[in-house]
Amino acid sequence: MRLPNLKTFAVPAALAAVLAAAACGTTEDGQDSGGADTEAGPVSVTDFLGRTVELDAPAENVVALEWAEVEIVASLGVMPVGVADLEGYNTWVGGTVPLDDTVADVGTRSEPSVDAIAGLNADLVVMETDDEALIASIEEFVPVLVTEGSNETDNLARMQRDVDMIAELLGKTDEADALWADFEAKVADTKAAIEAAGTGDIPYLFADGWIEGDAVAIRPFGAGSLVGSLGTAAGLENAWTGETDGMWGLGGTDVEGMAQYTDTELKFINNNADGSDIFTTGVAGNAIWENLTFVKNGDVYELPAGTWTFGGPKSSEAILDYFAEVYAS
Repeated sequence: MRLPNLKTFAVPAALAAVLAAAACGTTEDGQDSGGADTEAGPVSVTDFLGRTVELDAPAENVVALEWAEVEIVASLGVMPVGVADLEGYNTWVGGTVPLDDTVADVGTRSEPSVDAIAGLNADLVVMETDDEALIASIEEFVPVLVTEGSNETDNLARMQRDVDMIAELLGKTDEADALWADFEAKVADTKAAIEAAGTGDIPYLFADGWIEGDAVAIRPFGAGSLVGSLGTAAGLENAWTGETDGMWGLGGTDVEGMAQYTDTELKFINNNADGSDIFTTGVAGNAIWENLTFVKNGDVYELPAGTWTFGGPKSSEAILDYFAEVYAS
C-alpha cells in the first residue's frame, strides 16, 4: 500500500513500530501530447531487472505507473497518455512538472487497471520494481520497462540510469543529455550559492510525517535518500544519523525521538503538500517540540507544494532551489 506522500519500502525491525502505518519545472517547450521525436529503426534497452525491452520504433504513447517516471517522461518532451493516481501526481509533483488535460488516470499506483492501460493503445509502460507482479498481465498488451526507482548507495547515479533507460526507448537521448546537464549545473550553482553565503556548516534535517493514533510519526530523510543525496552534493550535512530502511534512505522517529536535537542548531525542512500541517498544528503545544532550538529560532521551513521528494531531475532541481533559498537568501 502507498500513501500519497509515503513511498513503500522495506522497514528494518528497529523502525517497524514507528512506521507501521506508512506503507511506504515546467515541461519543455515543444512538448507533444503523447508524441516523441520520430527516429527510424528499432530501439532496445536492458532494464533494471536485466530484461531486454525492444520496440520497433521509439515509443510515442507512454503509460507510467510511478510519479518519478511520469515526471521523467514528461521532462523528456513526451506527455504520457496514462498515469497512475493522476490526482496524487498533480498534488505532490505537478507543481514542478505539470501534466496537461489529455492524460488519462489508470487507477492507483498500488493497483493500476490493466484494462485501462490496454485501452490507451500505449507503446510502452514504465514502472518501478514496486509493480513487478503486474508485468505479465500488462505485457499481454504492451511492452514494459522496469526502472530501479531508488538506491540508497548512490541515488544520483541511479536516477541518471533510470533517465537514460527511459530516454533510449523514447528516442530522446539528446534530451536526456540536456536534462542531466541542466541538473548538474543546478547542483554546482546551489553549492556555490551556499558557499558564498557561508551558512553551509549548519546541518539540515528533512522529514515528512503523519498522525499515527494520537501521536505524530516522523520520517527523516537520511543521507542516502534522494533528498539526502542532493544535500550532500550541495555541500550540506544531514543531521539524521539514525537507522534507515536500506532502499529509500528513510528513517523513523516520533516527537520524543526529536529530543536528541534539543540543543542542536539546524534547519528543519518538511513537506506539507497535502496540507496536513503535521509540523505546525500537529505538534502544537507539544513541550518537547516547542523546546527544540531550531523551533525556538524559527528555523522550520516548508518545501514548496508540488515538489516530489522521490522524483527525477526536475524535482531534484526544485529541491536544490529550496536548499539555496533556505541557506543563501
